[in-house]
Amino acid sequence: MSSIELTPSQKKILRALTNLHKESEDAIKGEDIAEQVDRNPGTIRNQMQSLKALQLVEGVPGPKGGYKPTAAAYEALEIQQMDEPAAVPMQHEGEPVDDTIIEEIDLSSVHHPELCRAEIHIQGTLSDIHENDSVTVGPTPLSKLLIEGTVDGKDDTNNILILRIDDMVAPAEEPAH
Repeated sequence: MSSIELTPSQKKILRALTNLHKESEDAIKGEDIAEQVDRNPGTIRNQMQSLKALQLVEGVPGPKGGYKPTAAAYEALEIQQMDEPAAVPMQHEGEPVDDTIIEEIDLSSVHHPELCRAEIHIQGTLSDIHENDSVTVGPTPLSKLLIEGTVDGKDDTNNILILRIDDMVAPAEEPAH
């Protein structure tokens, strides 16, 4: 558990930086972060100063410069960095979503079918996904869990999609004797 307390704005900016950095591995320009979080580039520059002071971001000077997240940034956001994470497919409106990693699936109220929800914790951008969109997650590597749902809400700060579960399948396999 990280001991650094970030404001929601700092979290959102840092999450956007880690998502963009995962896609390109290059330094990320403040303007690109500003576009991702729908903020003014000046606001991003100001926030980056405080994130640098917290040693969560390093500045890269020069024409190809920008910002890179430090290992502490991933820790502060509680993002587990893995060399080869298990691939869990995700579809949005029937189309595959690339460049995302499903970190965690939390099920709530499974005993109440009308209120059954799934919290999908994601590494990657959620900007194209909106309420009432159709999302399918899975199958997961071990249990082959497949969840089909409708977006009930999303938490951009923590990169969580909340799905109303329309269908959930975890096929039972015959035990090997």
